Amino acid sequence: MSAGRAAAAGVLVLVLGACASATDEPAAPTGEDRSPTSATSDSAPGGEKPPSALDDPAHPDFPDPLIDLDDLLPGGPPPNGIPSIDYPLFEPVAEVDWLDDDEPVLSLTIDGRTKAYPIRIMMWHEIVNDRLAGVPVAVTYCPLCNSGVAFERIVAGETTTFKVSGQLYADNLVMYDRLTESLWPQLTGRASVGALTGTRLESIPVGAVGWGQFRDEHPDARVLSRSTGHDRDYLTNPYVRYDDPDSEPLFALPADPDSRLPVKARVVGVGEGKDAVAVSRDVLADRGVQHVEVGRDRVVLWHAPGQVSALDAREIPDGAEIGSVAAFAAEVGGRALDFARAPDGTFRDRQTGSGWNLFGRAESGPLAGEQLTAVEHLDTFWFAWAAFQPGTRLVPGGRQTARTSRQRVGERLE
Repeated sequence: MSAGRAAAAGVLVLVLGACASATDEPAAPTGEDRSPTSATSDSAPGGEKPPSALDDPAHPDFPDPLIDLDDLLPGGPPPNGIPSIDYPLFEPVAEVDWLDDDEPVLSLTIDGRTKAYPIRIMMWHEIVNDRLAGVPVAVTYCPLCNSGVAFERIVAGETTTFKVSGQLYADNLVMYDRLTESLWPQLTGRASVGALTGTRLESIPVGAVGWGQFRDEHPDARVLSRSTGHDRDYLTNPYVRYDDPDSEPLFALPADPDSRLPVKARVVGVGEGKDAVAVSRDVLADRGVQHVEVGRDRVVLWHAPGQVSALDAREIPDGAEIGSVAAFAAEVGGRALDFARAPDGTFRDRQTGSGWNLFGRAESGPLAGEQLTAVEHLDTFWFAWAAFQPGTRLVPGGRQTARTSRQRVGERLE
């Protein structure tokens, strides 16, 4: 057994042990900091539930699946063995004293309201069913892909909640909705097996940043509480050394890995299909700023120190420094802007010399107070991005032609 595969096997043992008692269901809390999901109907239109893809993914009543069912693999824990958080509680930023400055949190903003979802909690639950600015959202994190994604949890015109199916596709979290129990790979946001096959969720930009970075930018925001109703050690990482670049994914991928980068290389990906482009995180960290063309749109990516890996050390605060990344439309008010990293680590546009912070807000110069528009991006491992975006461009250079087998995977997901 290779060192990488042996390490992966050790991680699997830890994860299965951690999830073995994870079927406990919390009571619905009360109080103003609860984000209620009780308004959710979780009943199918017409009041009759279709067959469940959890029970029989090959049911003859289902549309043709978007993925090969042979590539839908059991991850170990059963459905709901990794329990979603359905009644989340939140704390004011000023009262949080249990996060280190460089610990990763997912930052989500809707209509000027912002919440933080610490990765130390997310990795044990993977899905938080929440509401923000009146919008029902599912905030998700897949540790095996290191991918944070947020969606509106509305399908077929109905608000629902999402759960962890226990299945994996390309080592990615497969969710299911309680409305129809269709299966949704996190990295597509599209029902791929079941009654709702082909239905796509509305995604919302979300990104991982260091806690100190979030706290300084959003002092009035709220933070997901450790009071989840579940007994977990939220300081520890059950996936120790999982992000070792010499290690391998835990389970078989649907096709041969794209060899342009090591499978566990960290990348930032934007766009999809023929417009998909990925930038190596190492390249981005070195340059600080990278402009990319995504179809007809121009996007700027940037990197700043201040975040550790949650998938490295046994205790998350001891993880290796990896920095934070962000993605924005490279314009304000229709005016195109070019950016560069300033000597002080902030970002400046060449057109006006205004200074911008990691969150896309101009802090100085003629454009002070302006806000760049966040762009959906994935801060993930290369194997995950390439599996779901098989025709992706890679910056800089690299072979641009994907293998036929990977193209077939991509076609099923289109």
